[in-house]
Amino acid sequence: MINFKYNTMDFINGIISKYNDKKYWKMKFKLQNNEVCNLKKIIYLIRMKRMESFNGASLGTRLNGGSFFKSKPKLPHGLKGIFISDYAQIGKNVTIYQQVTIGYDGIDWTKAPVIGDNVVIYPGAKITGDIVIGDNSVIGTNCVVFEDVPNNSLVVLEKPRIILKDRLD
Repeated sequence: MINFKYNTMDFINGIISKYNDKKYWKMKFKLQNNEVCNLKKIIYLIRMKRMESFNGASLGTRLNGGSFFKSKPKLPHGLKGIFISDYAQIGKNVTIYQQVTIGYDGIDWTKAPVIGDNVVIYPGAKITGDIVIGDNSVIGTNCVVFEDVPNNSLVVLEKPRIILKDRLD
């Protein structure tokens, strides 16, 4: 009898998206903590980049360094369109939804955001620059954040405006 380590839905999602959550993060933490030799690093990097590219994502994976994660983040929609800078630091118990960008400000690519613990980042949010997102904060859908956010904060967009155009006859 075959004994699968994963439940059936994880197995099916892994085949469809070419992303295996458990394997990806095991390799990520080994690269991050320099626990493997250079040849294995290259093999891990190739496998991880393949998973990322198939899902249109980049989680700051580099051979000697890259983004730093204190623990595996929750990715409710998988890797779909997530971009994280090579120099970003992500805290424990962070939830990141699809189409999120955590990147540098376009001037100095070594200065990337630091995300605190227990942060939730909703779909489409953009967090850029040398900023700190405090612990227990929530970043709302499609928010653009370029300033520090204190602990226990909620960041939301202003109410949308409706502009009516006069009909030309």
